[in-house]
Amino acid sequence: MVDVVDYETAVHQVTEAAIKHSPYSATALAVHGVMTGHDSPQHRYRLNSFDLVCPDGQPVRWALNWLYGSRLHDRVYGPELMLRICHRAAEEGLPIFLYGSSADVLERLTERLQARFPRLIIAGAAPSQFRTISRSERDELIQTIIYSGARLMFVGLGCPRQEIFAYEMTSRIGMPLVAVGAAFPFHAGLLQQAPHWMQRVGLEWLYRLWTEPRRLWRRYILLNPRFVSLLLSQVLGMKTYDTSGHPPDRELLYG
Repeated sequence: MVDVVDYETAVHQVTEAAIKHSPYSATALAVHGVMTGHDSPQHRYRLNSFDLVCPDGQPVRWALNWLYGSRLHDRVYGPELMLRICHRAAEEGLPIFLYGSSADVLERLTERLQARFPRLIIAGAAPSQFRTISRSERDELIQTIIYSGARLMFVGLGCPRQEIFAYEMTSRIGMPLVAVGAAFPFHAGLLQQAPHWMQRVGLEWLYRLWTEPRRLWRRYILLNPRFVSLLLSQVLGMKTYDTSGHPPDRELLYG
């Protein structure tokens, strides 16, 4: 479900798909994202259909190294991946589209991205509806994105909504969709990222829990211990897991 990949390879694959006008789905999963796939066979199927699933969290990188001898020296952090893709998109003249979060966040994000990457073309942006959308709303959104002239798209709807959106929309939009989690409010300057030392040692979750306890306590207090126990049982050869999943029985139309 998670690929052994570094920043350079991830950026290359996404931008090459954009240059070739090819649909391409990418995301970066930390522990929470991996556990959404473990707990739902339908969502596991969605994640397995992605062209690229990056190891966003340090614990996910460590798990790949312990289980498969991957020798990954760094994670591929969604917010950092977004900046590196924007840098390459600016160099290649690839217009981008931003989808998700609120109108205020998108306005700040657009300003800050253009200040950081003066040559970056932001073809359009649309906020989340924070609900399921109708098929007519979905089709209207697809046309807006396609007619904007964008060549790749960043999706910031939060996990797992953004992965469901990318699964359902990539083939319809016909360009790379990159799900980047909290990158939008981070890069808009509205949400503080954990200090680098906490990120390096795998304690970003603790910083985010401290800053947003009401929203995130279930994610970290309940899922992190389960992830560790499942990892240990696999490392020790005590248990194997179904990695296939099965196709979703309906579309969810998250917007």
